[in-house]
Amino acid sequence: MWSVDPRTGQQREQVGTEATAVDVDAAVRAAHGALEPLADRAVRAALLRAAADQLGAASEEIIATADAETALGRPRLPGELARTQAQLRSFADEIEDGTYLGITVNHADPDSTPPCPDLRRYRIPLGVVAVYAASNFPLAFSVPGGDTASALAAGCPVVVKAHPDHPATSELTAAALRRAAAEVGLPEDVLTVVHGFEAGVELIKHPLVAAAGFTGSVRGGRALFDAAAARPAPIPFHGELGSLNPVVVTAAAAAERAEEIGAGLAGSMTMGTGQFCTKPGFVLAPEGEDGDKLLSALREKVAEAAQGPLLDSRMRESFLEGISARTELEGVEAPVLAGAGDDGHTVGAGVLTVPAGKVGQPQYELLLEECFGPVTVVARYRDDDEVSAVLSRLPGNLTATVQLSGGEAAGDGGRGARLLAALTPLAGRVLVNGWPTGVAVAPAQHHGGPYPATTSTSTSVGATAIERWLRPVAYQDAPDALLPAELRESNPLGLPRRVDGRWER
Repeated sequence: MWSVDPRTGQQREQVGTEATAVDVDAAVRAAHGALEPLADRAVRAALLRAAADQLGAASEEIIATADAETALGRPRLPGELARTQAQLRSFADEIEDGTYLGITVNHADPDSTPPCPDLRRYRIPLGVVAVYAASNFPLAFSVPGGDTASALAAGCPVVVKAHPDHPATSELTAAALRRAAAEVGLPEDVLTVVHGFEAGVELIKHPLVAAAGFTGSVRGGRALFDAAAARPAPIPFHGELGSLNPVVVTAAAAAERAEEIGAGLAGSMTMGTGQFCTKPGFVLAPEGEDGDKLLSALREKVAEAAQGPLLDSRMRESFLEGISARTELEGVEAPVLAGAGDDGHTVGAGVLTVPAGKVGQPQYELLLEECFGPVTVVARYRDDDEVSAVLSRLPGNLTATVQLSGGEAAGDGGRGARLLAALTPLAGRVLVNGWPTGVAVAPAQHHGGPYPATTSTSTSVGATAIERWLRPVAYQDAPDALLPAELRESNPLGLPRRVDGRWER
């Protein structure tokens, strides 16, 4: 495996070798052996905090290496590392709180109809989790990222299939997490990294892998999802595959702040050279003078955006091919033409426009697919019927955004509420008068959405991400002495639980 500098296309260093089937088997079996030591909740919390500290101690080397492999630069990478550390620490807090266990007790009630036995339910770890790292987040969605943090928090050892775009960063961050494991007395094999395409295939098929998390392309994610379902014993596959992240700008909002919306859109869709999974890639904006003002502001800001490299040459080629295919469609115009940069390694940002009435035609389906990179499609609509027609054709998304006027946001006329209702079935996060590039790590966060945004209804960000790696089990009429401590009548661990319909601690 070679580390490559996307700014030059030159190899930097060799980072190990591709894992064989034998290597993957050894990694999974070693991880499986760490299940019992990882069962202690207090030790798991200590592991996650130690991991955050170890990443901080190695931050300069990690950031420099990640930048050399991804060209994401500063301040992006220091911010991403800080976010990654915060994720680890927040899951440590979640473990100690214990609410994630979902402890529920129903005492026996022989007089109910029908009679109810004594039932006690909580959640237990699934087992070894396979994590497939993302290309565009070498820290927050890769080896030490949210999938890994939430799986370890749940009590599941992790085997990460590293992304080929940042193998050296993967090794550095894995070493930090393994040092953290040793520091708190856990086997280092609570986390292992493997490299190579075949390793990813072998990992999803391994009988001791109990679940998987993935962030990447629709094509790659769907292949792994199908493989997970085709196993003799199918396993949960939580995949984030692709998202258009539509934006609807009302005519009233454009009349009120066209230039502000255009500038905000430009900043959001060019952030990180357009390589965020939440990039707004499709916008419904009104025709007419106010829509023209919005487009003019968007065009001006996008034209000023600096050229930049994409994560690798393959993504760059796909981006350029995607732009070419879209601009060949009749009626599609390019106020700012995205394309190759000046040095053979970068790309320039762009804006495409199309009449909204054309989007419903089969030959324009391409416009409703994600184009990974700094470009957005603005569909100009004439009336609400065209907006509704386009929304009815959109696939599932991570986010959907509506830009409203002050009156609409206040509920005047009900238009804002109707648009929120129309967007809610399309996405896992619905924004009002904001931009989707930025996913707060918070308990109420949801980073997921209808297919193809994700393959499940779960979130990969926020406290409830832990639930992906747990399964519920109920004990019926079990003697108290035989129950796990979490379910005993005296609640010796002081955990929050619901008893006969009422929450108590």
